[in-house]
Amino acid sequence: MSSPLLRALRHRNYRLFFGGQSLSLVGTWITRVAVSWLTWRLTHSTVMLGLVGFVEQIPTFLLGAFAGVWVDRLDRYRVLIATQALALVQSFALAALAIPGVIRIEHVLALQAFQGLIKAFDTPARQALMVDMVEDRADLSNAIALNSSVVNAARLVGPSVAGVLIAWVGEGWCFFVDGVSYLAIVGSLLLMHVAHRPRPEVRKPVLHDLADGFRYAFGSAAIRAVLMLLAVVSLAGMPYTALLPVIAAETLHGGSHTLGFLMGAMGVGALGGALLLASRRSVVGLGRWIPLAAGTFGAGLMAVGLSRSLPLSLLCMSVTGVGFMIHLASSNTIIQTLVREEMRGRVMAFYAMSFLGMRPFGSLVAGAAAARFGAPWTIFVGGLVCVIGAAAFSRWLPRIQELVRVGVGSEVAQPPGPPREPVLRPTEQV
Repeated sequence: MSSPLLRALRHRNYRLFFGGQSLSLVGTWITRVAVSWLTWRLTHSTVMLGLVGFVEQIPTFLLGAFAGVWVDRLDRYRVLIATQALALVQSFALAALAIPGVIRIEHVLALQAFQGLIKAFDTPARQALMVDMVEDRADLSNAIALNSSVVNAARLVGPSVAGVLIAWVGEGWCFFVDGVSYLAIVGSLLLMHVAHRPRPEVRKPVLHDLADGFRYAFGSAAIRAVLMLLAVVSLAGMPYTALLPVIAAETLHGGSHTLGFLMGAMGVGALGGALLLASRRSVVGLGRWIPLAAGTFGAGLMAVGLSRSLPLSLLCMSVTGVGFMIHLASSNTIIQTLVREEMRGRVMAFYAMSFLGMRPFGSLVAGAAAARFGAPWTIFVGGLVCVIGAAAFSRWLPRIQELVRVGVGSEVAQPPGPPREPVLRPTEQV
């Protein structure tokens, strides 16, 4: 692969993962839209929309840190195969209930909770395995950005397909298509040649390893600040996804196709942001992008809350997508660059908890707030909180850059192990 934009695809394992995930994620986004629309159709309740989001995301908050410990202890590759196979089963279970029309909201809640349990282990395993798919660490940031690109290409395609499928054959066949799509990622994982890491000798109880990971992650000024801003954006901003069916149906007076257009517009913006990051050759200066992107995401949400026009809402969703993707991928890249290998699973679990684990609380609050004040104003206020969080991060950024030392992401005592190879030169800053 001669293009610098695609340099991570030189690595066979990453090419397999990229291809399998490209298909699987389209199905994932089809299901996300279908679950939201099915919940709204069954209940017409913003509170229930929030509750469905809550039960899917709360396992990451409750179990994510423990999952990170086990990802560091077990074979990441095998963990990821297991989680993807279980996700396939969950999608087919939804289809088996929805296609004959016997599905009830209790079924949706139970199966989304099961999906959340899978994600609690899948996310840190997937993120930690990324370094094993890319032999040359210089290509890691490109791999993360390309991964974000395929996520958002799927975000662009999946919701549009979902809107057509829901209108044509109903939500159940969306879940069936998703189940079939999981065969692509499971197959690509089985075709990989991944060196099995020897299991570390486990001498400490799980809680001790968990405490070590917590001290390491939150003893780092850079990692701590990135995780805290992710948590704020996730808590206040990301619940907008649960409220989009209300915006599509009541504010914009549309149907499932309108919801698909809105999510697709965000996918267009997010894909553009991911490709912009993929064109970068190093992490130097990437820290400055984080508050700018988080502020852009928040401003886009504020505009969505104020808009009453579909074309304007689509434009605002595109801006929101750019900010969201650059913020998320930049944060991921910096953390993956700074973290020590033996701590990678635990730190990436804290990353997942900050991004996914805070969302259930935001979904519950947003659902209740929307029931009282309306979905548009709830989204507006969430965007405003994101802008405030970005401004606070920006104020602390010079101090964070001052504290980050060459190749070290933490000012606390480092865990035992060989010296880290420097990731930045002394004159460079994240």
